[in-house]
Amino acid sequence: MSAVSVTTVYAWELRKLAAQKRTYIGLGCALLVPLIFIVSLLADDGSPEGIPFGEYVRESGLAIPLVGLYFGAFWFFPLVTALVAGDIVAAEDGHGTLKTILTRSVERWQIFAAKVLATLTYAFGALALFVVVGLVLGGVFWGFDPLVSLSGTEISLGRSFALLGGATLAYALPTFAVASIAVLLSTVTRNSAAAVVSTLMFSLILQLLGIISALDFLQPYLLPRQFNAWQGLLRDPIDWAPIVRAAWVSALYGLPCLAWAFTHFLRRDVAGG
Repeated sequence: MSAVSVTTVYAWELRKLAAQKRTYIGLGCALLVPLIFIVSLLADDGSPEGIPFGEYVRESGLAIPLVGLYFGAFWFFPLVTALVAGDIVAAEDGHGTLKTILTRSVERWQIFAAKVLATLTYAFGALALFVVVGLVLGGVFWGFDPLVSLSGTEISLGRSFALLGGATLAYALPTFAVASIAVLLSTVTRNSAAAVVSTLMFSLILQLLGIISALDFLQPYLLPRQFNAWQGLLRDPIDWAPIVRAAWVSALYGLPCLAWAFTHFLRRDVAGG
C-alpha cells in the first residue's frame, strides 16, 4: 500500500501551482478582463448589442458576469485553462523532476489523479474569480437589481444569484473538458508550449467548424457550443436540455482524453529522466 494518500499528493500539486508564474498570469487575466470590461462601460454610454443580457449591463450588476461568460467562451477560458493544464505534466519533463517524484512512496495513478484534480481546481478557481470580480464591481456601479430572464420575465433577486451560481457550474463543464484535452497533450507531447498551443488550436478549429453552414448537424456536439449551455437556466421555465447536453458532450471530450493520458502516464518510461 502507498505510504501517502491522493489528498497529500494533491496538496503537493497545489503548492507547485502556487509557486508558478503562469498560475498567477491566468488568475490575473481572470481578474483583469472583467475590470477592463467595466471600465469600458464607464467610459462609453453604449452597451453590447445582440448578445444575452447585453442590454441589461447598466441595469443590474448581475448581468456583467453573464455577458463576460458569453465573450469568454471564444478564446479567453480555453487560453486561461490551457495555460496551466498544458503545463501540469510537461513541466516535470522540462525540469527533469518526474523521475524523482516517481521514486517517492507514491503510485503513478496517485500522481496523475492529483495533477488532474489540481488542474480542475485551478480552472474552476479562475472561472469563479472571473464571475465574482464581474459581479462585485458590476454591483458597486449598477447595483444588484433582479435579472430579466431570456424569456422576458423578471427573476427575483435571490433566484438571480442562485441562477448565476448555476450558470457558473454549467460553464465549468466544457472548461473541464478543455482542461482534460490540455492534460492529455501535456502528457503526450512532454512540451508545455506545444500542449498549450495545440489545445488552443483544437478549440479554434472546433469554433470554425461551428460557423460552416454545411456542418450545422455537428453544432450540438461541438465543445465550444457547450459554453453557452448556461443560457438554458436563464429561461422561464428553465430549459434543462442544453445543460444535460453540455454534461454528456463535455464528458465525451474530456473522459477519453483523461483515460488516454492516464494510460500513457502509467506506461511511460522515465528511466532517462
